[in-house]
Amino acid sequence: MVCCLQSVIVLFVALRKARKQQQLISKRLLREDTQNGEGKAGMEIPTDPLSEQEVLQLLRDTQKGTEERKKSLSCLRQALQHKETQQKFVRLEGSMRVLIGLFTSSLADVQMEAAHCLHELSHSSDPAVAEACLPATSYLLTYLSGHSIEFTSPHEAVLEGLGYVLSQLLQAKEASIEIIPCVNNALLISQGIMSTLVLLLLELASMVSKAVADGLELLICPVLRCLSNLLAEEMEGCNMQVQDERLLVALFTFMQYFLNHHLFIVQECLWLLNNLTADEPFFCSAMLTLDLIPALLQLLPCSRMVALLVLTVLCNIAEKGCAYCQQLHQKAVLSSLISILTLSDAEVAGQCLELLHLLFLHWPEAAADFFTQAGLQALEQHQHHPELQERVRALMNLATQPTAASPCSLVSSAAVPSSLP
Repeated sequence: MVCCLQSVIVLFVALRKARKQQQLISKRLLREDTQNGEGKAGMEIPTDPLSEQEVLQLLRDTQKGTEERKKSLSCLRQALQHKETQQKFVRLEGSMRVLIGLFTSSLADVQMEAAHCLHELSHSSDPAVAEACLPATSYLLTYLSGHSIEFTSPHEAVLEGLGYVLSQLLQAKEASIEIIPCVNNALLISQGIMSTLVLLLLELASMVSKAVADGLELLICPVLRCLSNLLAEEMEGCNMQVQDERLLVALFTFMQYFLNHHLFIVQECLWLLNNLTADEPFFCSAMLTLDLIPALLQLLPCSRMVALLVLTVLCNIAEKGCAYCQQLHQKAVLSSLISILTLSDAEVAGQCLELLHLLFLHWPEAAADFFTQAGLQALEQHQHHPELQERVRALMNLATQPTAASPCSLVSSAAVPSSLP
C-alpha cells in the first residue's frame, strides 16, 4: 500500500508543473458532465455570487435529509465557480470541516457532489482558498490510492478530477511540509518509479489495442504527464529507466486510438515524445528504425498545437546530425513541410524553418530536393513577415548556391545507429 501511495504522490507532484500548458482536462470533463444534468433536481442554479448568509444557509441545508443534502451540495458546487463565493465559503468557520465530512460519508452520490465542490475550490488562485483546502489532501490521497473500491471504480471522471484537485492544491507554499514530507522526485526516480510508469503505459496500451479503452484516457493522461515531468528533472540515470522501444509503440497506439475523440491525449503523448527525444539519441534512433516518422507526419494537420509539437520532435531528431537528417529526408518529410508551410501561421512556420535549417545544415541534398518541390514558393509566402523574413532569406539564398557535399556522403554506409540491443 505504501508503494501505491508513493506512486499516487509522484503522479500529482509532477502534475503541478503541467499547469504551464493550461490544459487541465478535468475542468472541462467534470463541468460538462454535471451541467448536462442540471435542472433535474429542481433547483435554480445561481448565476451571481452568493452572499455570506446564503452560503451559510446552503451549509446548514447540507446537514438535512439525503435528497436535500444532494440538492444543496449541487447548488453550492455551482456557486463555488465564483471567486467571491469561494472566498466567503472558506472564511466561514467550520465550512471545510462540513465539506470534508460529506466527502468522507458513506453515500457515493454525496461524496461525488462534495468532490465537485473541492474541485471548484481547487481552481482558485487565491492562496487563502488553497490553504483552507489543505486538510482535504490526506483524504484525497486515501481515495486515489485505492482504499475505497466502491468510490473509485464506478466514477472514473471524479477519480480523475480528484487527481487534478490534488495537483492544484500542491501549489500552496505549505504543500511540501504538510502534504508530502520526506518524499521527492529524486528519491522516487532513484527507486525506479519511471520504469514502473513505463510498464503501466505498456499495459494500458495493450488494453487500448484490444479495444478495452472506455474511460482509460482518464488514467492515461496523468501517467503521461507524470513521466514527462520526471524526464525534465535532468537527473543522472533518468533516461536509462525508460529506454524501451515499446514505449514509443504505446504512444503511437494511444495517438491513433484517441485522435478523433480525445485530441488532448495526442498532445500529452507528443509532449512526452518531445522529452524523450530532446537529448537522448536512443529514442531518436528508435523513431527511425521503427519507421514511425510517417505516422508522426500524418498528425501535422490535426491542430496548431499538435503541429508545433510534431515539428519540435522532428527538430530533436534532426539535431542529432547528418545520419538522422539523411533518414528524415529519405522518409519524405519535405513534402509534408512544404504543405504545412503553405497553410500555417507564423509560429508553426517558424518551427518549420528551424527544421529546414537543421536538415539543410546536416544534409545539403535535402535543400536541393526542397527547391525542386516548390519549396521556394512556400518560403516566399513568409518573406515579408517581420519575425521570419531573416530566416526565410537565409534559406532562399541556398537555392542559388551549389549543393555542398554532406559529411554523411563521405561514408558509404551512413545510417542511424541502431537502437536495438
